[in-house]
Amino acid sequence: MTSEGSPGWHGTTILAIRKGGEVVVAGDGQVSLGNTVIKGTARKVRRLSPGGRDVVCGFAGSTADAFTLLERLEKKLESLPGQLARACVELAKDWRMDKYLRNLEAMLIVTDGRDLFVITGAGDVLEPEHDVAAIGSGGNFALAAARGLMHADLPAEEIARKAMAIAADICVYTNGNLTVETIKG
Repeated sequence: MTSEGSPGWHGTTILAIRKGGEVVVAGDGQVSLGNTVIKGTARKVRRLSPGGRDVVCGFAGSTADAFTLLERLEKKLESLPGQLARACVELAKDWRMDKYLRNLEAMLIVTDGRDLFVITGAGDVLEPEHDVAAIGSGGNFALAAARGLMHADLPAEEIARKAMAIAADICVYTNGNLTVETIKG
């Protein structure tokens, strides 16, 4: 997700798995500028607690842009307690219509343990099929690996860790330094 004039930031894989009454969100720790690793221990998965209800978010794209969106999402959740879907739609509408927000380059995976959404800068709020969602440069690798493991007799966290390891082996912008958050449904 780079645009004209941006420095070419890469290096995110975020994966969410819903299985066994919980949702696990895992994110790698690598941040790269071009072909140089700038940091290997970034934390791209966060737990928000607006109004006392936990929400787990993972982000891909520009860090400053993602934090701007997380702050906006937290405000939406505070004004719409317990309504994750509506808060996500309201954020996506703002993101698409606001001149400042429209230029932000990030994507979010958001869950409260019951609902799971991918929010894009194009104004989309997507509910993933097959209880698996992934974003970022290694997202397709992690998504394919996780979908292949979903029918195995493995808990969600183990599927997420295995899928992220596969993505890290394939995508040069993804590493094995994981942040993993679990939330019950």
